[in-house]
Amino acid sequence: MKIFGVGMNYLRHTEELEGRSWRPSEPVIFLKADSALLNQGKPFFVPDWSERVDYEAELVVRICRLGKGIPQRFAHRYYDAVTVGIDFTARDMQQQARGEGLPWTICKGFDGSAVVGQFVPIPPVTENGGLHFHLDVNGQTVQQGNSADMLYSVDELIAYLSRFFTLRTGDLIFTGTPAGVGPVSIGDHLEGYLEEERLLDFYCR
Repeated sequence: MKIFGVGMNYLRHTEELEGRSWRPSEPVIFLKADSALLNQGKPFFVPDWSERVDYEAELVVRICRLGKGIPQRFAHRYYDAVTVGIDFTARDMQQQARGEGLPWTICKGFDGSAVVGQFVPIPPVTENGGLHFHLDVNGQTVQQGNSADMLYSVDELIAYLSRFFTLRTGDLIFTGTPAGVGPVSIGDHLEGYLEEERLLDFYCR
């Protein structure tokens, strides 16, 4: 199983991290180790080797069939379920890596950094053409996003990724986070919602 992450896929998130709006010329892709996967309900253990670990709520899609070189017009046939997930990021290490032009492997792919909620069939899109999701931390909404605001849509991401990787059943794509990322602390309670359905619920330890 492969876990793909997508960076800088919402304009307002690029603004909060870099102070400017920009669209990357191609999707920004990174990989997480399979040991990064943390299933619904299990606690996330905040690592002691980072001074700041941030939550990043995202829509996560699950690949349902084998594919390589998938045309964008057929990409919708290659995923069958969606959930809300958290791409945990060791922000201090990421900032250092970005400043030195180094990979994001450790700051993005460490154990437990890819939390996924309960997968559900792809629901009908809302009137504006997207799926709405939000994240609550300790009962307060801290992030809200809509798939219609992605710079690169799910179908575009699948077509792009399949140029370089063979996609297999069970592979996951974390599709990018909207604005509102922030640090977690031991004892925090995180809940993720797709539309009004709670799909993600866990604590930080």
